[in-house]
Parts: sequence; structure tokens; C-alpha cells
Amino acid sequence: MKIGITCYPTYGGSGVVATELGKALAARGHEIHFICYAVPIKLNKFLDNIYFHEVELYQYPLFEFPIYTDALASRIIDVARFNKIDIIHVHYAIPHATSAILAKMILGDKIKVITTLHGTDITLVGLEPSFTPVVRFGIESSDGVTAVSRYLREVTISTYNISREIEVIPNFVDTELFKPIKDAPLRKKIAPNGEKVLIHVSNFRKVKRVQDVVRVFEIVRTKLPCKLVFVGDGPERGDVENLCRTLNLCDDVIFLGKQEALNEILCSADIFILPSQMESFGLSALEAMSCGLPVVATNVGGLPEVVLHGETGYLTEVGNINRMASYIVELLEDRNRYREFSEKARERAEKYFDKNLIVPKYEQFYEKILNQN
Repeated sequence: MKIGITCYPTYGGSGVVATELGKALAARGHEIHFICYAVPIKLNKFLDNIYFHEVELYQYPLFEFPIYTDALASRIIDVARFNKIDIIHVHYAIPHATSAILAKMILGDKIKVITTLHGTDITLVGLEPSFTPVVRFGIESSDGVTAVSRYLREVTISTYNISREIEVIPNFVDTELFKPIKDAPLRKKIAPNGEKVLIHVSNFRKVKRVQDVVRVFEIVRTKLPCKLVFVGDGPERGDVENLCRTLNLCDDVIFLGKQEALNEILCSADIFILPSQMESFGLSALEAMSCGLPVVATNVGGLPEVVLHGETGYLTEVGNINRMASYIVELLEDRNRYREFSEKARERAEKYFDKNLIVPKYEQFYEKILNQN
């Protein structure tokens, strides 16, 4: 198949999943055309069967902001015409679904449009009154729609009064890349005296409640020697750094910023913390589990579909930092229980979320949509 993929090229779950999906499909012999305003972060080297087409944002004094939706639609039309694209697979409903549907109409229905819903496009941005009708139109007008969790499918149907079928295809992980590394070299630099290591990975947005990570660490630190590692960057990072200074934690907290070799960093830690207000899936938690890390997270959204409470980690109420800290201390002080959780976390990632299990589901969905009248 010849497949066009549009996603946001920045750090974030939707862009990572879209890029990794394209790479996996290309490895399986499909011709993949990424149509984005910049090269996706994870598309950092030449790969056979993958092509990149930049969406040029036209600047003109009359327009206060670049007209991205129209520019994207025009680029999709151009790429589809000259490369005989079968399917345009857009990730994130706003505004990608609208652009793809407009392109399809102009092309005379010669392509199929598949929209994958990832989370905040439905549960946050899409709820803005000015966007809601457009989001609903994009979902209803796509040839096929997928959601990354059962939770996201149900909230989409109820919130936007959707009558069409939405297929659940969960996010996936490369378990050969994200796998436990015994005696990870980086660990000696992070915890030279054998301290336990807690880690959080995110885009530092308000919904992630990153300050709660610091508060949890402050409590755990009174119980046993430990270090805290932050990976990522975003609008809340400055506030989080200031909180660490206020609480005199800076000597034991490390901010690594955005990193490519995430698997090596995860394997240098013991526990993954994710205290989000909302997660439609929790890709970072899955990647941690694949590396053998138990996850302590909030019981929200799609996270219970990934993290099994009392088996691969623990789930708590949003904002309950004392319970999170208690669970972490319990795991770190009980070596046998920790080993059991670690093994089950890895096993769950392999059994249910390995890319070799999930990518074929997308292929089957593509075939189903292409065979529709």
C-alpha cells in the first residue's frame, strides 16, 4: 500500500506513535509518505520506503497567522496525485482530519481518510466550543476512525454524539528496543552510591501535574536514599525547577531535557511515576513497563488499560501524593515484590502491546477501509 501519514512532528505521544507506525509499515514493505510542517522528531535517519513532504506555511501580511489547515490540504492533494496514495492516515483530529477530508473532496474521493484519535484532541482542545462542530465533522466524515484506548472511544462517542464505529487499536512499543538492560552504565552516574532512582517522562504540561512528582519524591526521600530523574521539557519545567530549589532537593534531582536514547535512561531507573490529571493511554508508562519498571500512576483515562493495579504497578487518585509515595516505598523496600512487578510489567508489554502485534492490526484496518464501497 501507499500510505500518507500526517502528524504533529514535535515531542508527544501522537507524533511518536505516528512516526513509529510509519517506520514499522515501511519495514513491512509499504510505501510511506510523511506530510508534515517539519520532519518528525523520531524520523532522524534515512529509511527505505519512507519519504517526507514538507507543508510550507505561506506568510502574507494580510494573514496574522499562517493558514495551516488549507496549506496541509493542498500538500496532501499534491502528494496524493503524484504518488498515487491509497490512504491518508492522520493523527490528531485538529485540524488534520479536516484538511484530509477537504483534500479527498477535491481529489474526487480517490483516497481514503483514516483518523486516529489520541487524547487531548478529544478531551481538551476539541471541547472548545469553536472547535467542537469541526471535530465532530472530521470524525463522522472520515472513512475509518481509530482510538488508542477503550476509554477514548467511549468518551468520544458520548461527548460528540458519534454514531459511527470507532476501532480501538492501542499504542505499541518496540520491545526489542525498550528492554531491560542489566547494570545500565548511566545508573552509576545518576546514583553513584547505590541510591534508588525514580523517573518521570513527559512534555511538562499542566495536565501532567509534574509538581506532584516532586512532592512524591520529597516524601520517598525521607524513607530511603533516592534520586529523581526528569526527561522532557515544556511550559511547566521552570515552575518544577523552582519547586525543587524551594524544597532543597536540587542535589538529588536531575533534569535531562529532551532525550533520544530514552530506553537507556529508563533502564537506569527503578520506578516510573505518572501523576497525570488525564491520560488517554499513557505511552510513556508502556515504554517504562517494557523496560521492566513498575509504574505508579493515577487511575484516570486509559491508564488502567495499560497498568494493572497490584500487578505491574499501582494506581491512585489524582493528587494523592501520600499514597503514591507509600506505594513506591513499599515496592523499593520489598525486593521480592519489586521483582515480581518488574517481570509482570515486561511480560504485559510483550504480550499485549508489542509492535509486531499492533502494527498488523493497522494493516488489517487499512484493508478493511480500502475494500469499502
